Amino acid sequence: MTNPIQMEGTDFQKSVWEQLLDIPLGETRTYKQIAEAIGYPKSSRAVANACGANPLPITVPCHRAVRSDGTLGGYSGEGGIKTKEKLLREEGAL
Repeated sequence: MTNPIQMEGTDFQKSVWEQLLDIPLGETRTYKQIAEAIGYPKSSRAVANACGANPLPITVPCHRAVRSDGTLGGYSGEGGIKTKEKLLREEGAL
């Protein structure tokens, strides 16, 4: 698996990507939960932006990050939100 520390990005982005790697298959975390886990509890939008900047959206599973209201949010990988929904369904998270 690719180490997010070796990927191009800011320290903040790398910390978000590391958190994404810790989300187990079949589970999701909200952008807020990820922000809290990395020590920036008021940075939910920045977490969402870091997910959008993820250069390896399947390897680093940004599809497992969702909005606090339960909606899926965005997905920068190929196929957009439809792919995010499909991946989450296949993993049993929806």
